[in-house]
Amino acid sequence: MSRLLAELSGPAAAEALTEDSIVVLPTGAIEHHGPHLPLATDAIVAEAAATAAVARAAAQGLDVWQLPTLSITKSDEHSWAPGTLWLTPETMLQTVVDIGRSLLTTRARTLVFVNGHGGNVALLNVANRELRRRFGLRTFFMPAARVPSFDGTDGTPDEHGTGIHAGYGETSMIMHLRPELVDPAKFHATVPAHIGEFRHIGFNSKPVTFGWLSNDFGPTGVLGDPTGANAEAGARMFEDSVSFVVEALEEISRFDYTA
Repeated sequence: MSRLLAELSGPAAAEALTEDSIVVLPTGAIEHHGPHLPLATDAIVAEAAATAAVARAAAQGLDVWQLPTLSITKSDEHSWAPGTLWLTPETMLQTVVDIGRSLLTTRARTLVFVNGHGGNVALLNVANRELRRRFGLRTFFMPAARVPSFDGTDGTPDEHGTGIHAGYGETSMIMHLRPELVDPAKFHATVPAHIGEFRHIGFNSKPVTFGWLSNDFGPTGVLGDPTGANAEAGARMFEDSVSFVVEALEEISRFDYTA
């Protein structure tokens, strides 16, 4: 049976979804990813990881279902670049709240965001609580991809903690998933190493964050170094990502607010 909820009929969905069902919403983006990657990079990764993880989790006995990918999201940090499509924060929040409210037409009460775009993180965490408070849903947020900023070891480039967008990891993932959409002749590194030297300020979970647009660091909109990116590395990262999502879904299936 298909685990894509939209492929079911209404009566079939009403019968299949129960109070124990976990509904997964992949969230990506349509936004500038330098000269070498497609606009749909984040949506491609989120959907591929969610689809593989949902299928694997279902095969392991979890009651898990997948919604259509939400591809146009909060991408205003790339609003300067042609091709980027974005929602305002208010529209994005209302959209995911409306999706959660719509789940109340079924018996499912657990919604999981599997997210492929960093610009959605803060807003989806707000949505977690909004959906919990307003509709009593159990809500969870997780990244679709487990991709670090690379440090120059094992043949990778040193991204100095700033490899968050169109760098080695993300490029390798798309070379694995959709190689025909990658143009290696246009690889260009933008690594603001001086930011990586700060102890507290920066990306990748440093405690002090800051407002930025992707062209603040250079005209290509890249933050990282795609040099040497390859499909083999991307396949390993993708497998790590899918395994993480499956493990997280299993924990979600057992999660309760009280002991």
